[in-house]
Amino acid sequence: MLIVTLIAAPGLARAEPTIGARLAATCAACHGTAGNTQGSTLPRLAGQSQQALSATLHAFKTGQRESTIMTQIAKGYTDEQIELLAAYFAAQKSGGRP
Repeated sequence: MLIVTLIAAPGLARAEPTIGARLAATCAACHGTAGNTQGSTLPRLAGQSQQALSATLHAFKTGQRESTIMTQIAKGYTDEQIELLAAYFAAQKSGGRP
């Protein structure tokens, strides 16, 4: 019985969130869970192309695109973290509004 339990145990463990998902958790307060913003004030990140998301975050980081908040937030991410965030949000299903 112990052997069966040990063999089955890995399948019972919860999947660890990806690094991108962990990074994206900090975005939820403004952009909604998994990038599905409620309302129309802020852009929905879920389902946008990875290239567009990456380009936008890099533009905020370098100051090419100005924002009161996002410029400061983006400066805190490495280029690798920006790519992980962009990949995460691109893979999420959009909740409806474009």
